[in-house]
Amino acid sequence: MKIFCVGRNYADHAKELGNAVPEEPVIFMKPKTALMQSNAPFYYPEFTNELHYEAEVVLRICKNGKYIDEGSAHKYYDAFTIGIDFTARDVQAELKKKGLPWEKAKAWDNSAIIGRWIPFTDELRNAPILFSLQKNKETVQSGTTEDLIFPFDEIVSHISQYFSLNIGDLIYTGTPAGVGECVTDDVLEGFYGKEKVFALEIK
Repeated sequence: MKIFCVGRNYADHAKELGNAVPEEPVIFMKPKTALMQSNAPFYYPEFTNELHYEAEVVLRICKNGKYIDEGSAHKYYDAFTIGIDFTARDVQAELKKKGLPWEKAKAWDNSAIIGRWIPFTDELRNAPILFSLQKNKETVQSGTTEDLIFPFDEIVSHISQYFSLNIGDLIYTGTPAGVGECVTDDVLEGFYGKEKVFALEIK
């Protein structure tokens, strides 16, 4: 199982971090150990003092493929959920300053959270996905997939030009503006529309 992530896929988020809006998808990966298991406790990592949440729509790959064209890409994912791509922002800033890779800031154990899976129907495939993240019952991020710079099918096709996609792989499709810091005892809740799909307490 592989975890692919798309960076800077909402223009407002790219701008809030002072990054240029990309001309093609920015892809990075997390190992399978980054995926937090259901009902496991989440502990604030010892190596960071600036843990940031990034809420995203996550796709579940349902079919093996490579060199997938955009017109067929929708056949390769069958469900979505809302998740968090946790980032050790202070660690990332130091790595970026030195021109080094981001893995230590992005790919550590339990840095990838997912909620309950929602199967795609024909209706859902043709409608924008509205999602949000609450921190301690206050909405801190909200987004719609209408604002994606690179939509789902383009992402799937692009990734498949470089990597084989396999059943069970995950794709984090990018975070909207509003990323921010979280601390011990914060409760984070992810929503698809008004439907809660996960709740996470930071210990």
